[in-house]
Amino acid sequence: MDTSLSTIAVVGLGTMGTGIAEVLALAGREVIGIDISEAAALGAVASLEASTARAVGRGRITEQERTDALARFRTSDDLRTAADAELVIEVVPETYEIKQQVFRELDAIVSPTAILATGTNALSVTRLAAESQHPERVLGLHFFNPAPAMKLVEVVSSVLTAPPAVEAVTALARELGKEPVAVGDRPGFVADGLLFGYLNQAAAMYEANYASREDIDAAMKLGCGLPMGPLALLDLIGIDTARTVLEAMYSESHDRLHAPAPVLGQLSSAGLTGRKAGRGFYTYDAPGGQAVVPDALTPAADAASGAGRDVASVGVAGSGTMASGIAEVFAKAGYDVVLAARSQEKADVAKGRIAKSLERSVTKGRLTAEARDETLARITAAGSLDAFAEVDLAVEAVAEDLEIKQQLFAALDKVCLPGAVLATTTSSLPVVAIARATARPEDVIGMHFFNPAPAMKLVEVVRTVLTADDVHATVRAVCARIRKHPVDCGDRAGFIVNALLFPYLNNAIKMVEQHYASLDDIDAAMKLGGGYPMGPFELLDVVGLDVSLAIEKVLHKEFRDPGLAPAPLLEHLVAAGCLGRKTGRGFREYARR
Repeated sequence: MDTSLSTIAVVGLGTMGTGIAEVLALAGREVIGIDISEAAALGAVASLEASTARAVGRGRITEQERTDALARFRTSDDLRTAADAELVIEVVPETYEIKQQVFRELDAIVSPTAILATGTNALSVTRLAAESQHPERVLGLHFFNPAPAMKLVEVVSSVLTAPPAVEAVTALARELGKEPVAVGDRPGFVADGLLFGYLNQAAAMYEANYASREDIDAAMKLGCGLPMGPLALLDLIGIDTARTVLEAMYSESHDRLHAPAPVLGQLSSAGLTGRKAGRGFYTYDAPGGQAVVPDALTPAADAASGAGRDVASVGVAGSGTMASGIAEVFAKAGYDVVLAARSQEKADVAKGRIAKSLERSVTKGRLTAEARDETLARITAAGSLDAFAEVDLAVEAVAEDLEIKQQLFAALDKVCLPGAVLATTTSSLPVVAIARATARPEDVIGMHFFNPAPAMKLVEVVRTVLTADDVHATVRAVCARIRKHPVDCGDRAGFIVNALLFPYLNNAIKMVEQHYASLDDIDAAMKLGGGYPMGPFELLDVVGLDVSLAIEKVLHKEFRDPGLAPAPLLEHLVAAGCLGRKTGRGFREYARR
């Protein structure tokens, strides 16, 4: 088996094939790009010329390196030109029939020692290998789009793959500046196996008219730090491609979370496959374009949600990190704030926490000393909810316990002025159940801030079936004044972010339970292949395994989907007191402070 891999053929010169060819040519390999379409071949050359020109302009490569790379890339419409290749990477359309035909033809063309790699992200590598005369040389080499930028490469072995072939392509991936992750043969592998389940649930959420496409995408970008929202990402990947991947995943898992949302099939059948078609969930300036243009579903820029109520003063109930952060946000925006806790001592400690936060901002040059002093002067610490007697907006940020919140709202009902807006920051409890603890449920709404509140831009605005229109309008106007991005969602478990985030985290745990991949490989795959700021196990340990388990249980109870049942490993760790960073041990161990 050839391990030098100096001459490499790339079969299929679409976006992915062209990107892989660029990476190889820049790394000094002789690259043969093969496509039956002359237009695709010409497009690949033009793309490589443009991309390398940009790289020269940005100082990433020299003009000579660009010239050399372009000289190493040649194209053909004849598969026989792969005869001298030591490695062939196929990136043809995602069907068994086409890929198997390519492998059968390659068997008669290339050397018996050449390695054959499939770029599939959905089909069985084992099934493709079984069609080859030399199944031991067939493996998966899954790059991520855009290949020049994305660091992850999944190296996929079947039960038939020879170890030297795996070693050779793994070494190649490292020489290309990539991070290879070894995975077994199952649909979606690691990164797509987790990513596409999440994308599918986002499509289903949109299809159910639970939230707008813009709000779903904004929520996941701002709430989770993701580079793209799920629906925009589906458009980029290709809605037809996503459906194919999900079908393959569902055929193996039989998990309803992987059953493609009907809207994916409807859009695919209509030819609305995303950016490449010029229209998918969004509409683009042209087929293959990147710029989103307004369409019939685009919210009007000046769309008003109606007249709201005047808000000059805000009460924040609670003494924890979230309550302090929310009070700081309101005070910075110019509101007079009453920060009420169960005792004056607790309220003073909470205000002291705000003072430290503001001082850090001054030290970092984000805030002036004068603005710090003015902000602190707007905050009054109180040891009783009685101090809320004159506030226009009361925001509770107490423990995530329904009984505690109901008791607090019953007290707010008696203390606050008629017409005051009452908001809960719950992330998982039914807002309407909290509202019914008052005699004015029409004044109650959800305002789900994210932690840390001063830094995170997202607020999920949760209307119940009883919330008044002017209360909703008031809260959206307040969000604008405090420089937060509001997204509208209905009163159901998880709202937008947690309803999409925690099933993804749960599925990552199931991967480890099934011994499919390690914690480190899964975390690396999602950071490098999905652009996630943290891997799922890093995030679980930060959030807290007990908090994560509680949210999983709420989601499972609400939607009754077996796929949402908490992973047993998560339950076992919580039972053992391994709750993440706060206890020094969760999925990983941490040094005690």
